[in-house]
Amino acid sequence: MSEIVTVGIAGSGTMGAGIAIVAARAGFRTLVYDTRQDALDRARKQTDGFFGKSVERKKLTQSEVDAMLAALTGTTRIDDMAGCDIVIEAVFENLQVKHDLLGRLDQVCPAHTLFASNTSTLAITEIAAGSGRPERFVGMHFCLPAQLMKLVEMSPGIRTSAETFERAWAFCKALGQVPVKTKDSPGFILNYFLVPFNNDAIRMVEAGVATPADIDRAIKTGLGYAMGPLELLDLVGLDTHLLVAEALYASTHEPRAAVPALVRRMIAAGHLGRKTGQGFYTYQGNTMFGA
Repeated sequence: MSEIVTVGIAGSGTMGAGIAIVAARAGFRTLVYDTRQDALDRARKQTDGFFGKSVERKKLTQSEVDAMLAALTGTTRIDDMAGCDIVIEAVFENLQVKHDLLGRLDQVCPAHTLFASNTSTLAITEIAAGSGRPERFVGMHFCLPAQLMKLVEMSPGIRTSAETFERAWAFCKALGQVPVKTKDSPGFILNYFLVPFNNDAIRMVEAGVATPADIDRAIKTGLGYAMGPLELLDLVGLDTHLLVAEALYASTHEPRAAVPALVRRMIAAGHLGRKTGQGFYTYQGNTMFGA
């Protein structure tokens, strides 16, 4: 069983940047690939800010952070991913986009490289079918924000080999994360419950039952959640939530998974959440969730 030394992350959005922090913090050489340099630059700025807060709060020393940042690099050249022992795909929830990316990665990565997907709703078996290496493909759904939350849902596809799953499971533990095994079923565990729940919260706003702040305050105070559903949606992004909810609804036909009309209106207005400065709340600056 070959050792995982170098980790590749394909996609430098909120999830990709968070997973990269997890990998670099655990001592892995980490390479983040994105087609856009401005996206990589934004992710690096957010990463620097996150680690800076970790130093301020005395969770890490400056020398530890310097070593982690030195091990974390970005690239717009997909050929650079050839040196990775595992590549975690973290692009948005569109099967064709994932297949196109994985097909190109399959051409440049050696045979031993494992492929993983951070998908939250799409079928691992279907994504793996376009990877060129379905036996060496596994689902690794990190809980957002990945750099703060320990949970990773590990899902084998139909053709995932036992060795692949064992290697990915061991790697997940080496990251300092907590893996749980799930079947390759719609939404796995978290989003099976979370997407309908978040949609219910949106419908409450839509109906004028309560303000976003009061809904979130009630959920956090009454249920003990660390973050309210509308705060979480702003962090995830309303555009991302739309894709996730549509994928879950297409798989389950669960009425509560159907996207409320308010989501599409907010997207049309450019109110996507933290990344645009306006969602259910207003934000100053584009900052990554703090340490």
